[in-house]
Amino acid sequence: MTRMPLADRRRQLTEAAIRAMTRDGVPRTTTRSIAAEAGVSLSVFHYCFDSKQALLESVITTITDHYVGVVKEALRPRGTLRETVRAGFGAYWEHVRAHPGEHMLTYELTQYALRTPGFEPLARRQHERYAEIYQELIEQLGATMELELRVPVPVLARYLASVTDGLTLNFLVLGHDPAVSATILDLISDQVAALAQDGKPPA
Repeated sequence: MTRMPLADRRRQLTEAAIRAMTRDGVPRTTTRSIAAEAGVSLSVFHYCFDSKQALLESVITTITDHYVGVVKEALRPRGTLRETVRAGFGAYWEHVRAHPGEHMLTYELTQYALRTPGFEPLARRQHERYAEIYQELIEQLGATMELELRVPVPVLARYLASVTDGLTLNFLVLGHDPAVSATILDLISDQVAALAQDGKPPA
Protein backbone atom coordinates (compact mmCIF):
# COMPACT_ATOMS: atom_id res chain seq x y z
CA MET A 1 0.00 0.00 0.00
CA THR A 2 1.36 3.39 -0.99
CA ARG A 3 2.34 5.62 1.91
CA MET A 4 0.29 8.79 2.01
CA PRO A 5 0.41 11.91 4.20
CA LEU A 6 -2.04 11.68 7.10
CA ALA A 7 -4.19 14.57 5.85
CA ASP A 8 -4.53 12.94 2.42
CA ARG A 9 -5.34 9.55 3.96
CA ARG A 10 -8.02 11.11 6.17
CA ARG A 11 -9.49 12.80 3.12
CA GLN A 12 -9.48 9.48 1.23
CA LEU A 13 -11.25 7.71 4.10
CA THR A 14 -13.76 10.52 4.51
CA GLU A 15 -14.75 10.41 0.85
CA ALA A 16 -15.01 6.62 1.10
CA ALA A 17 -17.25 7.01 4.15
CA ILE A 18 -19.49 9.43 2.25
CA ARG A 19 -19.87 6.94 -0.59
CA ALA A 20 -20.56 4.03 1.76
CA MET A 21 -23.01 5.94 3.96
CA THR A 22 -24.83 7.38 0.96
CA ARG A 23 -25.23 3.88 -0.44
CA ASP A 24 -25.89 1.86 2.73
CA GLY A 25 -27.08 4.37 5.34
CA VAL A 26 -25.27 5.54 8.47
CA PRO A 27 -26.29 2.74 10.90
CA ARG A 28 -25.27 -0.01 8.47
CA THR A 29 -21.90 1.52 7.59
CA THR A 30 -19.06 0.11 9.68
CA THR A 31 -15.43 1.09 10.03
CA ARG A 32 -14.57 -2.17 8.26
CA SER A 33 -16.80 -1.36 5.29
CA ILE A 34 -15.33 2.15 5.04
CA ALA A 35 -11.79 0.75 5.06
CA ALA A 36 -12.79 -1.71 2.33
CA GLU A 37 -14.38 1.10 0.30
CA ALA A 38 -11.12 3.06 0.55
CA GLY A 39 -8.98 0.01 -0.19
CA VAL A 40 -7.00 0.24 3.06
CA SER A 41 -6.60 -1.94 6.13
CA LEU A 42 -8.69 -1.45 9.25
CA SER A 43 -5.54 -0.46 11.15
CA VAL A 44 -5.05 2.46 8.75
CA PHE A 45 -8.57 3.65 9.49
CA HIS A 46 -7.97 3.59 13.25
CA TYR A 47 -4.67 5.39 12.79
CA CYS A 48 -6.47 8.22 10.97
CA PHE A 49 -9.59 8.44 13.15
CA ASP A 50 -9.60 7.68 16.86
CA SER A 51 -13.41 7.57 17.08
CA LYS A 52 -16.51 7.26 14.96
CA GLN A 53 -17.52 10.74 16.08
CA ALA A 54 -14.29 12.16 14.63
CA LEU A 55 -15.08 10.44 11.33
CA LEU A 56 -18.64 11.78 11.25
CA GLU A 57 -17.40 15.31 11.95
CA SER A 58 -15.05 14.96 8.99
CA VAL A 59 -17.88 13.65 6.81
CA ILE A 60 -20.14 16.60 7.67
CA THR A 61 -17.36 19.12 7.06
CA THR A 62 -16.40 17.54 3.74
CA ILE A 63 -19.95 17.39 2.37
CA THR A 64 -20.39 21.03 3.32
CA ASP A 65 -17.11 21.97 1.64
CA HIS A 66 -18.29 20.25 -1.54
CA TYR A 67 -20.94 22.90 -2.18
CA VAL A 68 -19.62 25.94 -0.30
CA GLY A 69 -16.80 26.43 -2.78
CA VAL A 70 -19.29 26.37 -5.66
CA VAL A 71 -21.52 28.93 -3.95
CA LYS A 72 -18.62 31.25 -3.11
CA GLU A 73 -17.53 31.23 -6.73
CA ALA A 74 -21.06 32.05 -7.88
CA LEU A 75 -21.28 35.02 -5.50
CA ARG A 76 -19.04 37.20 -7.62
CA PRO A 77 -20.62 40.69 -7.83
CA ARG A 78 -23.24 41.17 -10.52
CA GLY A 79 -25.38 44.15 -11.46
CA THR A 80 -27.41 44.13 -8.25
CA LEU A 81 -27.37 42.44 -4.87
CA ARG A 82 -30.48 40.51 -5.80
CA GLU A 83 -28.85 39.12 -8.95
CA THR A 84 -25.74 38.15 -7.00
CA VAL A 85 -27.70 36.41 -4.26
CA ARG A 86 -29.85 34.58 -6.81
CA ALA A 87 -26.72 33.27 -8.53
CA GLY A 88 -25.43 31.93 -5.21
CA PHE A 89 -28.67 30.14 -4.40
CA GLY A 90 -28.82 28.85 -7.96
CA ALA A 91 -25.36 27.31 -7.60
CA TYR A 92 -26.35 25.64 -4.33
CA TRP A 93 -29.54 24.29 -5.87
CA GLU A 94 -27.69 22.79 -8.82
CA HIS A 95 -25.41 20.98 -6.35
CA VAL A 96 -28.45 19.60 -4.50
CA ARG A 97 -29.93 18.34 -7.75
CA ALA A 98 -26.63 16.81 -8.87
CA HIS A 99 -25.80 15.18 -5.50
CA PRO A 100 -29.07 14.36 -3.73
CA GLY A 101 -27.52 11.41 -1.92
CA GLU A 102 -24.97 13.59 -0.16
CA HIS A 103 -27.63 16.03 0.98
CA MET A 104 -29.88 13.21 2.16
CA LEU A 105 -26.93 11.90 4.14
CA THR A 106 -26.67 15.19 6.06
CA TYR A 107 -30.20 14.70 7.41
CA GLU A 108 -29.48 11.10 8.30
CA LEU A 109 -26.35 12.17 10.15
CA THR A 110 -28.38 14.69 12.16
CA GLN A 111 -30.93 12.06 13.18
CA TYR A 112 -28.22 9.51 13.96
CA ALA A 113 -26.41 11.99 16.20
CA LEU A 114 -29.59 13.01 18.02
CA ARG A 115 -30.58 9.37 18.64
CA THR A 116 -27.15 8.09 19.68
CA PRO A 117 -26.11 8.82 23.29
CA GLY A 118 -22.93 10.90 23.38
CA PHE A 119 -23.26 12.04 19.76
CA GLU A 120 -25.81 14.81 20.36
CA PRO A 121 -23.18 17.61 20.26
CA LEU A 122 -22.31 16.53 16.72
CA ALA A 123 -25.77 17.55 15.49
CA ARG A 124 -25.48 20.89 17.25
CA ARG A 125 -22.07 21.60 15.72
CA GLN A 126 -23.42 20.57 12.32
CA HIS A 127 -26.18 23.16 12.37
CA GLU A 128 -24.03 25.81 14.00
CA ARG A 129 -21.64 25.31 11.09
CA TYR A 130 -24.44 25.92 8.59
CA ALA A 131 -25.14 29.31 10.19
CA GLU A 132 -21.40 30.09 10.28
CA ILE A 133 -21.17 29.39 6.56
CA TYR A 134 -23.98 31.81 5.78
CA GLN A 135 -22.30 34.40 7.95
CA GLU A 136 -19.11 33.92 5.94
CA LEU A 137 -21.06 34.28 2.68
CA ILE A 138 -22.79 37.45 3.90
CA GLU A 139 -19.43 38.88 4.92
CA GLN A 140 -18.05 37.96 1.48
CA LEU A 141 -20.88 39.94 -0.10
CA GLY A 142 -20.20 42.83 2.25
CA ALA A 143 -16.58 42.92 1.14
CA THR A 144 -17.49 43.17 -2.53
CA MET A 145 -20.79 45.06 -2.50
CA GLU A 146 -22.21 47.97 -0.52
CA LEU A 147 -24.46 46.40 2.12
CA GLU A 148 -26.42 47.87 4.99
CA LEU A 149 -28.39 45.05 6.55
CA ARG A 150 -31.62 45.72 8.42
CA VAL A 151 -31.09 42.72 10.71
CA PRO A 152 -27.95 41.48 12.52
CA VAL A 153 -25.74 39.24 10.41
CA PRO A 154 -26.01 36.23 12.80
CA VAL A 155 -29.82 36.45 12.66
CA LEU A 156 -29.90 36.60 8.87
CA ALA A 157 -27.37 33.75 8.66
CA ARG A 158 -29.45 31.49 10.87
CA TYR A 159 -32.63 32.39 9.01
CA LEU A 160 -31.07 31.53 5.64
CA ALA A 161 -29.65 28.28 7.01
CA SER A 162 -33.13 27.31 8.21
CA VAL A 163 -34.78 28.23 4.90
CA THR A 164 -32.19 26.34 2.87
CA ASP A 165 -32.48 23.31 5.13
CA GLY A 166 -36.23 23.17 4.67
CA LEU A 167 -36.04 23.78 0.93
CA THR A 168 -33.52 20.97 0.49
CA LEU A 169 -35.55 18.49 2.51
CA ASN A 170 -38.65 19.44 0.54
CA PHE A 171 -36.82 18.63 -2.70
CA LEU A 172 -35.61 15.27 -1.37
CA VAL A 173 -39.14 14.28 -0.40
CA LEU A 174 -41.22 15.77 -3.22
CA GLY A 175 -38.73 15.92 -6.08
CA HIS A 176 -37.86 18.75 -8.44
CA ASP A 177 -40.52 20.92 -10.03
CA PRO A 178 -38.50 23.45 -12.09
CA ALA A 179 -41.12 26.20 -12.02
CA VAL A 180 -41.79 25.88 -8.29
CA SER A 181 -38.09 25.66 -7.41
CA ALA A 182 -37.25 28.74 -9.48
CA THR A 183 -40.08 30.70 -7.88
CA ILE A 184 -38.95 29.77 -4.38
CA LEU A 185 -35.33 30.69 -5.11
CA ASP A 186 -36.54 34.00 -6.55
CA LEU A 187 -38.57 34.63 -3.41
CA ILE A 188 -35.63 33.95 -1.11
CA SER A 189 -33.42 36.24 -3.19
CA ASP A 190 -36.06 38.97 -3.05
CA GLN A 191 -36.23 38.65 0.73
CA VAL A 192 -32.46 38.94 1.14
CA ALA A 193 -32.34 41.99 -1.14
CA ALA A 194 -35.18 43.57 0.84
CA LEU A 195 -33.18 43.21 4.05
CA ALA A 196 -30.29 45.23 2.65
CA GLN A 197 -29.67 48.21 0.51
CA ASP A 198 -29.38 47.02 -3.06
CA GLY A 199 -25.62 47.07 -3.23
CA LYS A 200 -23.39 47.53 -6.21
CA PRO A 201 -19.69 46.76 -6.52
CA PRO A 202 -17.60 49.57 -4.98
CA ALA A 203 -16.10 51.91 -7.54
